[in-house]
Amino acid sequence: MAGMRGRQTVRDMVLSMVAIGAVVGVIYLFLPNDEDADPVKAVDYGVELVTAQRAAPYPVVAPEGLPASWKATSVSYKGFEANAWHLGFLDPDREYVAVEQSTEAKGKFIPKVTHRAEDTGKTQKVNGETWQLWKGEKYDALVREEKGVTTVVTGTAAPERLTQMAQALESKPEPRPSRA
Repeated sequence: MAGMRGRQTVRDMVLSMVAIGAVVGVIYLFLPNDEDADPVKAVDYGVELVTAQRAAPYPVVAPEGLPASWKATSVSYKGFEANAWHLGFLDPDREYVAVEQSTEAKGKFIPKVTHRAEDTGKTQKVNGETWQLWKGEKYDALVREEKGVTTVVTGTAAPERLTQMAQALESKPEPRPSRA
């Protein structure tokens, strides 16, 4: 009797799985699915950029003139976290590139945003400014330190892409109210 019940349980389970599979198949057939659609949604960071530029105690940077094949995917400004500006992108090769700025101590900030990359001791000139080259297991980075702010271009992207982003970075002077 026990052997019969065991076979019945297995048979019922198999029939249930077939029924579930059929339902899932029908749902899949009738749901629109565009294989060419890009699942990554681009974000418009204009409002956050203006807000950060007004609030930050340093010149906030963002890229100008990058090709449309670069997609902004994340943006944030956290004044309460050492004035941290973050702008994340997917480059044309679908690799990650982030622009990070903060007034936080560089010894804490750089390892955090580069996933513990290390200073190679080498530098690179980009638009006449000197950037330090950092290398890591996860991310590589270009790092520039100025009065009171550290700027980092980091990510999984190739070094040429990090350089391309650094070359595109510009800061807009904050519009000052005119005195009437």
